[in-house]
Amino acid sequence: MTDTHIDPSRDQFEAFKNLDRDQPIEMLNLVRFRDLANYPGDHELARDGLSGAQAYALYGKHTAAILKKVGGSIVWRAQFETTLIGPMAEAWDAMFIARYPTAHAFMAMVTDPDYQVAVVHRQAAVATSRLIRTGPTTGATQFG
Repeated sequence: MTDTHIDPSRDQFEAFKNLDRDQPIEMLNLVRFRDLANYPGDHELARDGLSGAQAYALYGKHTAAILKKVGGSIVWRAQFETTLIGPMAEAWDAMFIARYPTAHAFMAMVTDPDYQVAVVHRQAAVATSRLIRTGPTTGATQFG
């Protein structure tokens, strides 16, 4: 994969903030790890040779309590096997859905000071990702 999507652009974040913040949301996370984590040069782990998977595990460890504090939870996790329709190059190391009681809760998480410290592990770990906000619908058991 050549696309690097690690953090949202300003336009993407503004579009997110402009949506209804009072409804429950689920965030589909698709993540591909770097072979070697890429920490900033002055970070204490910069020279430890961690893999992207190890750095992402640290991100999860340091953010789990914050996710819980805002009322969020992981509601689905799966292991990637193959792409049936879509770019064959899009293989994912982590796939999961995080549910938040509202978009306000998601915003509270990403602006939490402890999250701001922990996110360096995600940034070091991720080669590319997709973070897709979804909202509630009716007829969830039917197509169309």
